[in-house]
Amino acid sequence: MTDICIRDCHALVPDASGTLTIARNQDILVRGGRIAEIRPTGGPLAPGVTVVEGQRMLAMPGLINTHAHVPMVLFRGLAEDVPIERWFNEFIWPLESNLTEADVYWGAQLGLLEMIEGGVTTVADHYFHMDRVAQAVEEAGTRAHLGWAVFGSNGLKVLAETAAFAERWRGGAGGRITTCMAPHAPYTCDDGFLRASAGHANRLGIGIHIHAAEEMNQTNASLEKRGLTPIQVLKDTGVLGVPTLIAHGCGLLPQDIELLEKHRASVGIAHAPKTYLKLAMGMTPIRALRRAGIAVGLATDGAVSNNTLDVFESLRLMTMMQKHEAMDPEVMPIPEALDIATRGSAAALGMGDRIGKLAPGYQADIILVDTRGTHWQPPHNLTAGLVYSARASDVHTVMVDGRVIMRERRHLTLDKERILNEVASTMERLARRVPESRIQSYKP
Repeated sequence: MTDICIRDCHALVPDASGTLTIARNQDILVRGGRIAEIRPTGGPLAPGVTVVEGQRMLAMPGLINTHAHVPMVLFRGLAEDVPIERWFNEFIWPLESNLTEADVYWGAQLGLLEMIEGGVTTVADHYFHMDRVAQAVEEAGTRAHLGWAVFGSNGLKVLAETAAFAERWRGGAGGRITTCMAPHAPYTCDDGFLRASAGHANRLGIGIHIHAAEEMNQTNASLEKRGLTPIQVLKDTGVLGVPTLIAHGCGLLPQDIELLEKHRASVGIAHAPKTYLKLAMGMTPIRALRRAGIAVGLATDGAVSNNTLDVFESLRLMTMMQKHEAMDPEVMPIPEALDIATRGSAAALGMGDRIGKLAPGYQADIILVDTRGTHWQPPHNLTAGLVYSARASDVHTVMVDGRVIMRERRHLTLDKERILNEVASTMERLARRVPESRIQSYKP
């Protein structure tokens, strides 16, 4: 792969104590898809090195969306101002009964377009027809952790089929795709189904991506019916015996955090604050989880509960809501917030040794954020700018595995005009909603 130098940028890097800070006027040298060196700008370059100019740009690790349903962008705006039970039963699961494989492919392309434009280089996607999502990821040039979502009502046979997907695409797209099992949740998958999911994950040496304790009503319902929290169900069915990515966790109790702490080396929590605010679900107990050493990463969830796939927006909301919940402006300081957005999110996906950090040896998943906008001026504090000022539209250039996939906001891998036209042609059909045709029923 051609060597690249991002020249004369400011870089978000850990200092000697590990705190994320800004190193000004740096060159980032990329070789073989990995970061080779970060050094003060001005050193000599070998012949043939491709230069990406970084003046007045801030380089940081590509953002990581730790939980999304990417093709759900197809239904953006169709489930507004309703509680979670109606959201599922009257809107989302009826709408998803309209999906075809082709719809999922074009929805994935649209979602990937949006995420690339917002600096997201890796996504953990939990959806249907995942061969088509994997195809879209391969073409886009991004990184993804993919699981084919299934319900217990689909029967055990579907688990073998989704395990076959996981095996087929594991290491795909030149190593940019990792895979997992993806049973939907303890309230839609019985114990036998969860045990079988864990069995497939063990056999393949992969993990599980699952919704659990999404909100407190689910936890209370589980306690009333079974005397167990959803997290205790995951433990009893063997799910926590493999690497596990848990979406949401707004219904976690102190005993759940104690249990997760015992599995902290292999458990991550995906935190999607805009969805929680919009659906009035409560908040993930981030501070307690981090005190217990459990990795927490940022997420958007799907665009029907969030309306965007903007991780900068998730970062800002997470930071401010933690201060608000604690009634303490010193809670969630800027370096900690950025740590969650980068290293924490990578660790939640079990990729903390590969991505989420600008340092030699890490994958060259790098974004350049343009700090020339009026909303950045004057640029006294660039880390504060990332948390409180940055917009998705500030992302100027995106690199994954040392390959530039968006330069100066021009896509180099995806055909934006065609994707928008393909999606527009399906709007009327996909918006038809027949509640009796829903793919599943929600009852906590």
